[in-house]
Amino acid sequence: MSPTLALQFLLCAAVIMVAGVTLSRSADRLAELHGWGRGWVGLALLATVTSLPELASGISAVTTVQAPDLAVGNALGACVVNLGFLAVVDLLHRQAPMYRQAGSTHLLSAGFGVLMLALVAVSQALGERVPVLWHAGLNSPVLLLLYLLALRSVFEHERGQAQTQVRGRAGTADPAAHASDPPGRRTVGQEWMRFGMAALAVLAAGSWLPVAADALASASGLSRSAVGTVFMAVVTTLPEMAVTLGALRLGAVDMAIGNLLGSNLFNLAILGIDDLLFTGGPLLAVASPLHAGTAAVALMMTGLVIIGLVMRPQSRVLDAASWVSAGLVAAGGLHALLLLSGA
Repeated sequence: MSPTLALQFLLCAAVIMVAGVTLSRSADRLAELHGWGRGWVGLALLATVTSLPELASGISAVTTVQAPDLAVGNALGACVVNLGFLAVVDLLHRQAPMYRQAGSTHLLSAGFGVLMLALVAVSQALGERVPVLWHAGLNSPVLLLLYLLALRSVFEHERGQAQTQVRGRAGTADPAAHASDPPGRRTVGQEWMRFGMAALAVLAAGSWLPVAADALASASGLSRSAVGTVFMAVVTTLPEMAVTLGALRLGAVDMAIGNLLGSNLFNLAILGIDDLLFTGGPLLAVASPLHAGTAAVALMMTGLVIIGLVMRPQSRVLDAASWVSAGLVAAGGLHALLLLSGA
């Protein structure tokens, strides 16, 4: 294996880690300045930026390489990796099990994730029988509409919660607390500039990651299916991991969870974009039916997250993480082993 390739990979990862911490701090500050909920900031701002490498890789796979399996495997594999990384968040959040402090807004994100994953699985099961719009499957515009609806629903939900909290404090609030001037345009502009520079760094390094990763995978002798669903998925989700860890260091648990669940929604929307650009027929019909297994695993893992958000488990397995996180690791790890064993 070439030391140059390994150095390129490590350099990209280092840039993403540093920029990811900056991105999290800037997003947290923007949420404070604009009065946005941290869950929505993670879902919309951070998730979109950190998922840009998956977007770039997917478009390249269906237009340049003409490899639909690589595009579908990367998007669905990234969903499994993101859900598995929630267990890391739970492990590192030592104050209490993560699900005890997570906001109820994440139930909306996870619910939309179930809808979108189910649509992908059904479309794969239908195969060539899936309804076609132009050369793409009818499921693709539906995926994009569900993603936009998820963004709006989470925003409206968090805004409603914030207004309720403000009204609840209105009778006891100190009038002097509202006497400060709103943040100046310069402060907001500087923070957006900082956010944009960090986002560009993540995009640049994240876009180069698949190139280095593909070369490393080829040198290792892995098949394309393993590269797309396991190796490439892990590589392109490094931005999500870096930003999530940065948010966790700030104590912004909702932002960390929102980033991972939001990235999954964006990854599924990417399948719709890839399908519109792929001229070889409906993307999910052309791709290998084996990807339906990955969608099913992601569905199961999302279901575990929903259970955790509803039950809010208080105990930890081996004093490490909740039993929900143990289930996420078991499901994701087993799926990866099965894929690699058949590579």
